[in-house]
Amino acid sequence: MPITPATATNSPSSGTAEPILLELVDEDGVTVGTAEKLSAHQPPGKLHRAFSVFLFDERGRLLLQQRALGKYHSPGVWSNTCCGHPYPGEAPFAAAARRTYEELGVSPSLMAEAGTVRYNHPDPASGLVEQEFNHLFVGMVQSPLRPDGNEVAATAYVTPEDLAERHARDTFSAWFMTVLDAARPAVRELTGPSAGW
Repeated sequence: MPITPATATNSPSSGTAEPILLELVDEDGVTVGTAEKLSAHQPPGKLHRAFSVFLFDERGRLLLQQRALGKYHSPGVWSNTCCGHPYPGEAPFAAAARRTYEELGVSPSLMAEAGTVRYNHPDPASGLVEQEFNHLFVGMVQSPLRPDGNEVAATAYVTPEDLAERHARDTFSAWFMTVLDAARPAVRELTGPSAGW
């Protein structure tokens, strides 16, 4: 797995963890500054750029991931294929492709922009807040997954019916339905009417 600031644990020069910076934006998605990752999620939250990826197999099933139990934010919950934050100045598309590979060990065989959505979702369990301007991407995955256990506890491919059952039974991320609903038009275009999305 390539080592990037998102996965590196220590700085070679100082021996301390490097702060991860997020890109702060205004309501139109225009960059207005940066903030350290954890501080951006402290209540009431600072509006920052994020991305969410929805990948599907050739049968039109959505790839879900269960977030690793060791994550400081929303550990152990189910969510979309991949989500995260671009580095300051990094294109959201490039960040989405990078993190999909880092977390799941695959590169999408196809990935397209699916719009943006802005939301404010507090996470009751951690007390943190997702105040995000989120860039959405949909695509296909055709390679075997090689998840990073530090990031991903489990994966599952689901039909809309499977998702409804799982959503009623399991805990999902606070933002999951918001980003899925916003991405649905692009999802339907990608998977076709027979997939049922």
